Amino acid sequence: MRDYGKVHTKFWSSNTIRSLSEDGRTLALYLLTCEHSTIAGVFRIPDGYVCEDIGWGIERVKQGFANLLEKGFANRCETSKWVWIHEHLKWNAPENPNQRKSARKIALTIPADTSWKPDFMRVCGEILEISTPSEGNPSRTVDEGFLNQKQEQKQEQKLTTPDGVVVASGAADPTKKPDCPHQDIIALYHEVLPMCPQVRDWTPARATQLRARWNEEPRRQNLGYWRSFFEYVAGCDFLVGKCKGDRPFMADLEWIVKSGNFTKIREGKYANS
Repeated sequence: MRDYGKVHTKFWSSNTIRSLSEDGRTLALYLLTCEHSTIAGVFRIPDGYVCEDIGWGIERVKQGFANLLEKGFANRCETSKWVWIHEHLKWNAPENPNQRKSARKIALTIPADTSWKPDFMRVCGEILEISTPSEGNPSRTVDEGFLNQKQEQKQEQKLTTPDGVVVASGAADPTKKPDCPHQDIIALYHEVLPMCPQVRDWTPARATQLRARWNEEPRRQNLGYWRSFFEYVAGCDFLVGKCKGDRPFMADLEWIVKSGNFTKIREGKYANS
């Protein structure tokens, strides 16, 4: 999540924006400035987010995205709900290595089933210094290279999540079957709850809490469960800082996976009234 979004002064006079419908222009401006946007110009934006933020119905939102795709401004995958603002990195090129690193981390969390991901990697991979498939091995994908990198890290006992979070030694217990996939769950948390505090250090104590929640019920030993769970959290205004107040509460992953808090969330104690 960014604190602000940059909009160029030529926004309203550009040919692409002038070709959009009135709703298309509004949606384009929203994507450039909304709290869900990222430095990489790619982020998850379900219909519900847009409906809540700008007061549209779902059908109007879908028509708006269709207009943006038709005119070449942005593409949203209807499977993963991730959107790509096509010219974002042209308008907002990384200004230093740290910005490029941050944008690259976000790009590497784009779900594999996102329809536009291959095009994004082809167009933006060089800008973000993401390795692309070699001509000698056309079957090798960016995802495969990244997964191989993660496997090598595991062998070295230096676990790093797709978001660059180092998992402390002992966080994964290979004797557990199936073992809790800390890296993947942290990546899902960042993907579905970008408005919540990012995980910076996944300590053994935090890993123990997450592993306990994973092992408590067989149905939780599935990443689909955790995606649905985080999506439910995203809809609880109190947990994502949407309640009014001088310092609104915002849950982080450590707080969410503590036994008492996890149970209260599942019981609907934080559901919007």
